[in-house]
Amino acid sequence: MTPFAVLRHAPTAWNEARRLQGRSDPTLSPRGRAAAHRWVLPEEVAGFRWLVSPLRRATETAECLSLTTVVEPALIEMAWGDWEGRTLADLRAADPAGMATIEACGLDLTPPGGESPHLVQARLLPLLARLAAEGLPTGAVTHKGVLRALLALATGWDMRNDPPVKLRPATLHLFDLAADGMPRLVQANLALAR
Repeated sequence: MTPFAVLRHAPTAWNEARRLQGRSDPTLSPRGRAAAHRWVLPEEVAGFRWLVSPLRRATETAECLSLTTVVEPALIEMAWGDWEGRTLADLRAADPAGMATIEACGLDLTPPGGESPHLVQARLLPLLARLAAEGLPTGAVTHKGVLRALLALATGWDMRNDPPVKLRPATLHLFDLAADGMPRLVQANLALAR
């Protein structure tokens, strides 16, 4: 088994306003940057190499943690298409029945012009297989949509109901990768803040 640690980026102003970010590329908010500077990685990931999403909120988070990283395109956030910049509350208020139908799709939920969690998993699987073949303990700074897709792979969660584990912000999540790259959740929500 290959250790794989995953960290969601620190908050942006859009996170604070509960807006869907997707491939939009806001920077960390002042509060998010200050929080990330206070984070300390747990000893469980000492010596890990680190990958990072190409979006600025992830790369800035890695910089705040003084991590040496390699940009990994497969770690980019799920594309939310026409919904980017909007809140789920606004989308649900504008079309309650339509949103209920779309949200009931679970892993196949596909925003107009966006991608589904299944598609996120499809782009993660080759990366996970490569990491397993290399066998080096690896960490990743990425996004909530990527983390949720990874959790679904690791637990069999179909995203039609509540997740088996609530992934809290400002925490690190540990997985093991089998020889074929399939993840297994080892520990969720390791604290980062001092």
